[in-house]
Amino acid sequence: MRYQVFNRQRAFRRTLVCLALAAAYSSAWALPAFTLNPSAAGMNGSSFTADNILISDFSSVNFTDATHFTDTGLLQVTSFQLGNSTFTPPGLNSSGGYSLWFEFTGTGHLTSGTAATLASAPSNGEFDSLTYTFNGAAGTSTFDVVGSTPTRTGPASILLASGALIEGGVGSTSAGGGHFVPTAAATVSFATAAGASGFFESPSPFYNVALSAFTNTLSEVSFNGTGFTIRQGGGSVNFASPVPEPDTYALMLGGLGVLGFLARRRRS
Repeated sequence: MRYQVFNRQRAFRRTLVCLALAAAYSSAWALPAFTLNPSAAGMNGSSFTADNILISDFSSVNFTDATHFTDTGLLQVTSFQLGNSTFTPPGLNSSGGYSLWFEFTGTGHLTSGTAATLASAPSNGEFDSLTYTFNGAAGTSTFDVVGSTPTRTGPASILLASGALIEGGVGSTSAGGGHFVPTAAATVSFATAAGASGFFESPSPFYNVALSAFTNTLSEVSFNGTGFTIRQGGGSVNFASPVPEPDTYALMLGGLGVLGFLARRRRS
């Protein structure tokens, strides 16, 4: 992705602003569509078209001091969306089918708040580094956090894509009753893996930008003395291509993805 560098002190606040703008103008915006073909990567599933990926977050955040942290995790793909309609492609996470997930590791720091105040006060910060892989498997996978380690049990993984941080922000938002929960948003490069181009059926060439945003509830977050873990947190991943004023556009798309995820939660 060839995006301009975001203002580091304002990245996460701008994400929240774009979420609000997306709520106001969502009817006038559409996420870029894409077509994936699991069978082209050796997985038992037919091609389908979507514009948003919904994920379940299994991750662990550990602070090395009051403001600096490491973040590792697995993001299980649970379903997709197209035009705000949620669907599960045949074979995804089903017996005899296939599984998809992102695996990531990153570092970052807080610009307001500390590790000790995350659960009780608002905070803001940014990612300093982030790398990830997008993977599939010919069979179902089980995800969990064991102790403080995100784990996957299942068939051998198939590398589909990878990427690294362009810019991203973290923070905590009120969950009511004096409680706060972590949130995050990131824009990353997206490069299809050698031999996996058939999986990314359309567009061709595929998007080179991935946009992600994550939100949680109190029941999904467990705080400890050095950080927190997330089990089945929620979020979304969608795509875009470089455009003029790309940082604003990218964050708007990420915001729309979160709105889609939250809408799904309200319906469930």
